[in-house]
Amino acid sequence: MYALSILAQESDGGGGGSFASLGVLLLIPFAMYFFLIRPQRKRMKEQAAMQSSLGVGDEVITSSGVYGFITGEEDDLFWLEIDDDVQIRIAKAAIQGHVNAGAADADKGDGAEKAAATTVDDEADDA
Repeated sequence: MYALSILAQESDGGGGGSFASLGVLLLIPFAMYFFLIRPQRKRMKEQAAMQSSLGVGDEVITSSGVYGFITGEEDDLFWLEIDDDVQIRIAKAAIQGHVNAGAADADKGDGAEKAAATTVDDEADDA
């Protein structure tokens, strides 16, 4: 009985609704591509570019939260110095990011540059 009522509703000339629902079903894969797949691929490319740009002497953070300096590089491994004379071997894929030392140095550098400028000015006044 229920199936007959569904068939009766479809044959009443409500074809416009079926095109709308078909359109929505076709839009779902496009939405998934633009909201899920495309941003993930972009993040993966950025991560790969960052990992390939790393070299000896760079300060990095691993995915487990360990900070250290890269002291050596092998095929798919980095040697990471996490303390004086303490080195660990980690996979390149475990590198989360490059520590932005430039921002920290800029904050410290402003004060150091001012102090250095003051010292130079004082020496010039003394002479």
